[in-house]
Amino acid sequence: MEYYFVYMTGLAGKGRGYWNAVNSAELFSQLNPYFISVDSLTLFPDTELYRMEREGKFTPAGEKERMEELQVFIKNLQIRTHLFANSSSNFYPVTAYLPKDRDFVVSELQHVCDTVSEDEMAEYRRNLKSLG
Repeated sequence: MEYYFVYMTGLAGKGRGYWNAVNSAELFSQLNPYFISVDSLTLFPDTELYRMEREGKFTPAGEKERMEELQVFIKNLQIRTHLFANSSSNFYPVTAYLPKDRDFVVSELQHVCDTVSEDEMAEYRRNLKSLG
C-alpha cells in the first residue's frame, strides 16, 4: 500500500524548526511513506494560529529558518522517497527523489538562503492571498 505524509515547515514556531525537522525525519523514516509533500506555514486572518500570533502566544519562524528547517529535514530522512516541496506556500519550490537528489536540493536551498534576503522572502509570504 502506498501512502504519503505532509510536513509543514514553520509549524513549530520560531526557534523550534531544527528539532521539529530532526524528530519528524526520524519518524517519517520509520514509517517510510511513498512520497512526502512539504508546505510552509502561512497564517491567514480568521484562523486560530493567526489570532494566537496577534495575541503574542505564537511566534512564527522566519523565512530563512523555514528553509533551514527543510534542509535539516531532508538531510535527516533515511529512506527512499519522493519529496515535493513545490506548492505556492514554499518560497523556493523543489522536488527530489531521495536519497539520490539530497545533496543537490540541500545545496540549492542553501544558495537561496545565501543570496535572497529575509525581507524579500517575507514579502512573498505577505502577498499570498490563498494557497489554492
